[in-house]
Amino acid sequence: MQVLLLIAVALFSGLLMTRLFVKFHLPDVTAYLVAGVLIGPCVLGRFGFGFQTFEQVDSLSLISDVALGFIAFAIGHEFRLSALKQTGRQATIIGILQAVVATAVVDIALIIFHFLRPDLLSLPVAITLGAIAAATAPAATLMVVRQYKAKGPVTDVLLPVVALDDAVGLVIFAVSFGVAQAMKNGNTNIAALIIEPLAEVVLSIGFGALSGVILTCLERYFHSRRNRNSLIVGSVILTVAVSQLKIPVGQFTFGFSSLLVCMMLGTVFCNFCPLSEELMDRADRWSGPAITLFFVLSGSALQFDVFGEPAVILIGVIYILARSIGKMFGARWSATLAKSPATVRKYLGITLLPQAGVALGMCATAYRVLGGAEGTLIRNIVLFGVLIYELFGPSLTKMALTKAGDIQAIPSEVKGRREKELEQVTKPVPPQFDK
Repeated sequence: MQVLLLIAVALFSGLLMTRLFVKFHLPDVTAYLVAGVLIGPCVLGRFGFGFQTFEQVDSLSLISDVALGFIAFAIGHEFRLSALKQTGRQATIIGILQAVVATAVVDIALIIFHFLRPDLLSLPVAITLGAIAAATAPAATLMVVRQYKAKGPVTDVLLPVVALDDAVGLVIFAVSFGVAQAMKNGNTNIAALIIEPLAEVVLSIGFGALSGVILTCLERYFHSRRNRNSLIVGSVILTVAVSQLKIPVGQFTFGFSSLLVCMMLGTVFCNFCPLSEELMDRADRWSGPAITLFFVLSGSALQFDVFGEPAVILIGVIYILARSIGKMFGARWSATLAKSPATVRKYLGITLLPQAGVALGMCATAYRVLGGAEGTLIRNIVLFGVLIYELFGPSLTKMALTKAGDIQAIPSEVKGRREKELEQVTKPVPPQFDK
């Protein structure tokens, strides 16, 4: 009963908050996140309303995992070969270079701070934070694009870049975190720290591609829309479940990234199934409530306790500023190399600022391996960055896409017609009497 009640409170809180935020022309994603913060343990949860502990938030993590799987599955749709012929080269160049530049800028800024205040920040922590800076959150970006039906040159490049960014981020983290561990102590298994994340990328792509082929073959045996929709939903949930497995092989432990697996599932399915576009659209409608819960739960999981430590705030501000500069400069420079349109060069970097799921996964790995004060510092700084980026990132993405012309304002005549239709629906009908 308590779990069901928390789910209902989270859903209604997110939906009601959108009615308030629409008056300020803010994205629904921001409304969901703010609703989650309000009903979370740091605000109303203290008074017995909503989530009273972070353990209650974690108890619904299964919903977040499934919702993230559907988001990744939808992003895989953006890798349709017909579209990649036009934007594939741009997306590959930008996706790799902007992540590398963001890591380099954060590394430089934090290493300089280390030499100024070695008592506050060690060199391994600085390098680890630089690696985490490469990751970008695809969920918030995709939701903004869908809510406002964004379409144009920036959007065409943005979604493939965000998808590629996760794979690139995992590789950068593998190398950088291995170096950080080597600097801290020489007896660490550096091979495992580097090989395991690289293997995670390869295994995830392979497993996702195989799942996509199987889904495409099975789809031919079902003809009703209801059964096909159930097949897709079941396939996404199954891949998310299998992605939780950890496979020990000697001194190594191999696993999967559910984001990459589901992205590859969607990529293969959309390229080989003739009815994929219609079927994926129906699956998106089914997953709507789960995605709403995902963002509300993400807001509830944000911890404001990090504001109580001055060192975390200082290093966190440097991290946020350096990462923002790295993402925007890296996107602009790489887009220039890829000979992208002027709007892509100017506005793409702003849309790459949101950060959440993948970064938190890297943060958890660093916290588990490093432990102690260094692991705690990394976790708090990343949480501080996620809090800022998730609350302001969706609005910045909407602003950039609007200025780029990818989000079109509703024409005045259409808006006036909708208002008249709403008035007709809400207008009271006088009673009718028989003559």
